[in-house]
Amino acid sequence: MTQSFWLFGNRLTIVADHTTTGGQYDLIEGYIPSGTLTPLHRHMLYSEQLYVLEGDLTVWAGKNKVVLTPGESFLISPGIPHVVGVLSDKPARALVVAAPSSFARLIAETGTLDEQEATDMALFERISAEIGDEFLGPPGTLPST
Repeated sequence: MTQSFWLFGNRLTIVADHTTTGGQYDLIEGYIPSGTLTPLHRHMLYSEQLYVLEGDLTVWAGKNKVVLTPGESFLISPGIPHVVGVLSDKPARALVVAAPSSFARLIAETGTLDEQEATDMALFERISAEIGDEFLGPPGTLPST
């Protein structure tokens, strides 16, 4: 059964998580509005595979910068500082596979059912730390090359 949540203006739908994959991976479908840019961060305990369904995603990962279009994918290995953004004037839809499972936990525990409801930042920071996510700068900060 899928569950959808709002997290920082993004609509994230958990398609599969630890309960259906035995903890091997999470499958998330994301709707990302135009102008969205994640903070500079890294996942220390899991990889993140992005696959674009609609629109364009710009990914800065370590020294790499790629613009992904529909049908393209990109793997971000654990420990790599990265930023993901939608720089075009159209929103994007993408799939995220996080392996092993933990990203879905962050979404389920900190996301909201109402788009207008603010994220509990203390809870978000606590769960992020528990799953091995580290934030390295605010939105707009890119990995150093």
